[in-house]
Formats: sequence, C-alpha cells, structure tokens
Amino acid sequence: MPDRRFDSPRRGSRSRDRRVSATLLLAVALGLSAPAASASGPPAALRVAQAAGAPAERPVTLRGTIAALDGSLLRVTTPTGVEAVTLVPPLVVTGATRASLGDIGPGTFLGTAARAQPDGTFRALEVHIFAESMRGSGEGHRPMEAPGTTMTNASVDALVQRTDGPLLTLKHKDGVTQVLVPPEAPIVRFDPGDPSLLVPGASVVVFRAVQAADGSLTASRLTVGVNGTRLPM
Repeated sequence: MPDRRFDSPRRGSRSRDRRVSATLLLAVALGLSAPAASASGPPAALRVAQAAGAPAERPVTLRGTIAALDGSLLRVTTPTGVEAVTLVPPLVVTGATRASLGDIGPGTFLGTAARAQPDGTFRALEVHIFAESMRGSGEGHRPMEAPGTTMTNASVDALVQRTDGPLLTLKHKDGVTQVLVPPEAPIVRFDPGDPSLLVPGASVVVFRAVQAADGSLTASRLTVGVNGTRLPM
C-alpha cells in the first residue's frame, strides 16, 4: 500500500478477543508483522517482560489516547499511565473513521478479524474497510494467535443478507472465505493520514515502538481515530 511519509513528527473473553484481534489486524493493515507480546496484555505487562531480561530493542505497541504532541514527542495516555514516544521519519500515519454495514458491498476491499464457526464459516470480531489506494494491503487468509481466530484481507465477492447479519464471501489470493458480520461488530474505514490528525483526545495505536536501553521509545507508524472515532481495542 502506498504510504504517506513525513520528515517530522461484556467484559470477559469476547472483550479480550476484540482487543487481541484489533491490534493484530491494525498491524497487518500497516504491513507489519504481528507483535506477539502486545496481543496478550497491556503495555505494563510488556514493560515487566522487558525488565525481566527481554532484548533492549524489542518492539512495543502502545494503545490509548493522545495526551499531547510537542514537536516530535507524542504523549499517550494508556491504561497504566502516560507514555512518551518520539516520532521519527519516515512517519506513516493512518486515519480511521466510523463506517457501517451500508459501506460494504461487492468489490469492497476490507480486513476482518474473525472467529471460526462449527459450520466452516467465520464470525467477524471487527471489520476495517480500506481506502481504494490501500487495496491489496495484506491480502490473504491466515490464523491469528488467539486460538480459533483468523485475519482475512480480501475483496467482497458476494453478500447475502441474513437475519443475524450479512454473510460476506471474501475472495483473496489464498482462496475464498465466508464471514458473517454481526450487528455488534465494530466497523471503521482506513485512509492514509498525516500528523495533523494527532490531536489531544484522539484514540491511537502506536505500532512497533522501539525501546532503547535507557527506556526511551521511538516509533514511525501509528493509526489514529479521526473526528472522535474510537479504535476498537
């Protein structure tokens, strides 16, 4: 996918599944490998693991709300406190806006994290619609780390309305996958963005921030919610 680069800066298992799938799917959408540690716990757990002897430059994923941007220094309020990360070039920002089932039709290129069902279909945990310029990003069907979950980036080949939601037939380079999208599944749209989206209060995921030996963090890729859109976490 073409990147825009810049020189400066119900509680329970279902909720956990959504947090896991969200981070992994966002990573794939940005052309990143899925960070194993970030999918299983909050940033605090990652820091504990690093303090216990993990490599100094192990990537860290930060999820939270933007507190401030001062030059190239981004401060993110996470569930465990405020983290500071220095944004370094080439900086790639992806904007996420609210979308709905009505935005999905034949030919739509999208990504979906889903759970396998007994009948061989999949039930979407979330859906991300890609901008046309991002068509082809991460195309394919692959397992995710949470047992029984997969991630599929593909074009909608057919759509059948059912009482429990539309059943999408997704066509990709690995074959065909059928995914049911229930009414509760969050849906957002991805578009290339720029640093002007990094405003206080915006929902954000910072991917693969590198932590140096002194504890400082640097990163060059992030996804941010636009106009109050909350990223599924």
